[in-house]
Amino acid sequence: MTVDLTGLAAPVVAAPMAGGASTPQLVAAVGAAGGFGLLAAGYRTAAAVAEQIRATRQLTDRPFGLNLFVPAAPGDPAAVAGYRERLLPEAERHGVELPAAIAPDRDDWDAKIELLLADPVPVVSYTFGLPAPAEAQALRAAGIVQVGTVTTPAEARAAAELGMDLLTVQGPEAGGHRATHRADAEPGAVPLLDLLAAVRAEVDLPLIAAGGIADGPGLAAALRAGAVAAQLGTAFLRCEESGASAAYRQALVDPRFRETVVTRTFTGRPARGLRNAFIDRYQPYAPAAYPEVHHLTQPLRAAAAKRADLQAMHLWAGTNHGLAAAGPAAAIVRELVTGPART
Repeated sequence: MTVDLTGLAAPVVAAPMAGGASTPQLVAAVGAAGGFGLLAAGYRTAAAVAEQIRATRQLTDRPFGLNLFVPAAPGDPAAVAGYRERLLPEAERHGVELPAAIAPDRDDWDAKIELLLADPVPVVSYTFGLPAPAEAQALRAAGIVQVGTVTTPAEARAAAELGMDLLTVQGPEAGGHRATHRADAEPGAVPLLDLLAAVRAEVDLPLIAAGGIADGPGLAAALRAGAVAAQLGTAFLRCEESGASAAYRQALVDPRFRETVVTRTFTGRPARGLRNAFIDRYQPYAPAAYPEVHHLTQPLRAAAAKRADLQAMHLWAGTNHGLAAAGPAAAIVRELVTGPART
């Protein structure tokens, strides 16, 4: 099935939120409303991704896409071990055990590429880097539209040179992980609209705007700045089709969590989330080591989620998280494009 992301009836892309927030139901609902949905392959095995694709196809005959995490270079083992020592009292307080050793993890990358070549989806986007030239060429030959996620003009040039069909330009306002092509890179602070202009000056590719867009005026501003669509994640976290937990949904509108910060404390990569006590305690000590820190803190995060401890959970959120609305995803898309429904 062919897809033209430059001509969506509703220029809205549902961001791929790894960890469970993005669901086949959300992807299908946004597609049915005239937008486009991306499944999140990050943290899933290739077999689990295949099941997500199957489930989405059962829900919709509209095109959809899949986002892949590009494997990172290994982090510094000594820095990870030092962070583990720092976290041990936290683990003891909550009765969990932190992994003493973390095996190399490529997020089942090779198997996911094989899956897509055997059973293509219309669109594949990349986060944390770019595929190898041979991999990009193979997916292109399979008829897949490829989207590179970039945070700087230099990353945009690299993506264009590789032959990406479109670019998602992610500004610093975005919730969740910054998509820097290196885990140890410090993310830039150029606001999204200015970043769009800088990227447009460097490459001649359609651009999707991402970062802090949560309402109609934000969408309109991105389109005026030259984007063909906007990619939204936080705006869909509280919708009916989201896989976010009840505690997470509530935190987004809890007056105790008004501030967002960019932190490496939970995964070793910079990511924007609601500021809480865990971030305040460990922000100065988290190393730039991904996915090692992600695996290291996983038992702590799981325990925090089980007890709905908002001061210890990772609560990814963009700068306009307070605008995230409850209700059906289709209604959110409609309001973004045409304004609130009149009754």
